[in-house]
Amino acid sequence: MSNSMLTITAFARRFNLSRSTLLYYDRVGLLTPASTSDSGYRLYGEREMARMERIATFRNAGLSLQAICDILDSESGGRVEVALEQQLAALNEEIARLRAQQKLVVQLLGRGGEAAPNVDVAQWVAMLEEAGMDQLGRRRWHAAFERDAPEAHREFLQSLGLSEQEIADIRRRSRQGGDN
Repeated sequence: MSNSMLTITAFARRFNLSRSTLLYYDRVGLLTPASTSDSGYRLYGEREMARMERIATFRNAGLSLQAICDILDSESGGRVEVALEQQLAALNEEIARLRAQQKLVVQLLGRGGEAAPNVDVAQWVAMLEEAGMDQLGRRRWHAAFERDAPEAHREFLQSLGLSEQEIADIRRRSRQGGDN
């Protein structure tokens, strides 16, 4: 056995996985061993280690095994972006659901002011207007925010409790320029 080849047990330890997980990955075609030893041991090499690192990264991002398999077996880099955008949308929806749940629990506990310090859209607009910022100013502000820190802009819009469609519309208009 070559020094660069690992048995299934050694490979599983290296990635903090169970042997049965690797057997399952092999069964579903996600990760197959490079070869089998004369003694019948599954052997994994550098190529399998690199693939397993990508699998682990995508799993940590919350992607399903099917999505990972599709990504890794695809020649197109576009699949990665589509899968990650879908996962981001799902996470954003889950965060919004959890925020609503948190708000309800806080209300049930009778602790109105102890929730996360989020403000809603109406409160935010009222504060900006009080500070002298009109609608055109707000559009320019959104355009600058989107240009300079797009992910922070998305997170901010989510914190206001906007739907994914509303967020997408605001971000699209912001990318088109602040004067429209």
